Amino acid sequence: MTNTSLHSDQVWLRPDAGSFETFLALVQRSADPEDWPMADRIVRNTPIYSGEILRTLTGDARRELMAEWVTCLRTGPGIVVIDGAFADTAPIDSATAIFENLIAQEKEQGKSRADHFAKPGANDRVWNALEKHCLAAPEDFARYYSNRCLATICEAWLGPAYQVTAQVNRVNPGGSAQSAHRDYHLGFMTPQQIARYPAHVHDISPVLTLQGAIAHCDMPLQSGPTQFLPFSQMYFEGYLAFARPEFQAHFDENHVQLPLKKGDAVFFNPALMHGAGSNTSSDIYRMANLLQISSGFGRALEAVDRTAISKAVYPALRTLRASGDLTADELDAAICASGEGYPFPTNLDRDPPVGGLAPLSQQDHMRQALASDMAADDFARLMDTLVDKRQTG
Repeated sequence: MTNTSLHSDQVWLRPDAGSFETFLALVQRSADPEDWPMADRIVRNTPIYSGEILRTLTGDARRELMAEWVTCLRTGPGIVVIDGAFADTAPIDSATAIFENLIAQEKEQGKSRADHFAKPGANDRVWNALEKHCLAAPEDFARYYSNRCLATICEAWLGPAYQVTAQVNRVNPGGSAQSAHRDYHLGFMTPQQIARYPAHVHDISPVLTLQGAIAHCDMPLQSGPTQFLPFSQMYFEGYLAFARPEFQAHFDENHVQLPLKKGDAVFFNPALMHGAGSNTSSDIYRMANLLQISSGFGRALEAVDRTAISKAVYPALRTLRASGDLTADELDAAICASGEGYPFPTNLDRDPPVGGLAPLSQQDHMRQALASDMAADDFARLMDTLVDKRQTG
C-alpha cells in the first residue's frame, strides 16, 4: 500500500465501512458499578443517579460528578438517568399544559408535524418548544430551566457556553416505535452524505451536542419510553452502519428500556443507538421534552450575510455556467464559498424535513436553480422565502 492510499483509507470511510463483529464486541459489555461510584444503582447497564443527592453537590464534588458523567457518556454505557431530576414537578405540569395547548392549536390549524424517524402524524411534535414555552410563560420557563441537575450535565459535556434547544414529543396510545438511529449532526444525513465527511469529523460529531429527555408524565414500559443500546456510541463507523438490517435487528433484540417517573431525566451521547418505543397502552399519552444541547463553539468567527452573497453571485454564476467559463467543479466550489451549506438551524414548523432527514440548504437550492436555469429575480425571491422560513414567531 502506498502512502497515498494509506492516508486515504485512514481519512475516508466507505459507505459500507464497519465490522458487525466489532460492533457486537462493544455492545455486549457490562457496566461495572465500581466504574460509576457516584451512581445510586446500575439497572440493565444504565447508571442511575439520585437527583436529591446531586442537588447538594458543590465545588470539587460537583466536578468529580461531571468527570464521571463525561467518562460514562464517552467511553462507558453512553447514557445517564437522573432519578427525580425535578424535586418539584409543578413547572413540568405547567409546561405540559402549555405544550398540550400548542398541540391542540396546531391540529386545529391542520398542521402536520413531520418526524425525522417516525411516520408523520404517528406522534405529536412541538418544534422549538424552548422559545414557545418562554414566550407563553416566562416565569415558569425560568423555574423549569433553573434546574441544577440539567445545568450540571450540560456543562459537563459541553462546557459553560452551551446552547439549549427543545422539541416536545408525545407518543400517543397505539403510536409505533421509532427506527433505531443516531442523532444530530451526522445522524441526520444519508450514508452517501456521511461518507463525504472525513474520519475525524465522525469522531468530533458526538461531542458537539448532548441529547436529553425530561419525562412529563409517568412512563411505564407499556407507554414506550425510549429504547437504548448501551455502549453503541463507541462504534466508530456507527453513523454509516446503524441503518443496516443486522444492526437494526440486534437493536430490536437487545435494547434497554427503563420506566421513568414524571420529573426524571435521561441524557445520552448523540451517537448512542436509540429510538422511542411503541406505546401499547390504551390511555397513556407519553410526553417528553427532548433537549438537544449544542456546543457554543459551532460558529464562524465573522457574521456574514450569506443570503445577500448568494443573491449577488447567482447571476454571475448563471452567466459563467452558460458561457462554459467555469467547469461544474469550479461552479460548485464557488457555490460552497457563497451560500449556507448546512440547513440548520431552521424553523422546523415552516421548514420541515419532508421527504428526508433535513430540508435543503441554500447551496442545494442554488445548485438546483442553476441546473434549471432559474431567472435571477426568481432565485432572489427564493432566497428571501428561505430567510422567512427560518424566522421564529
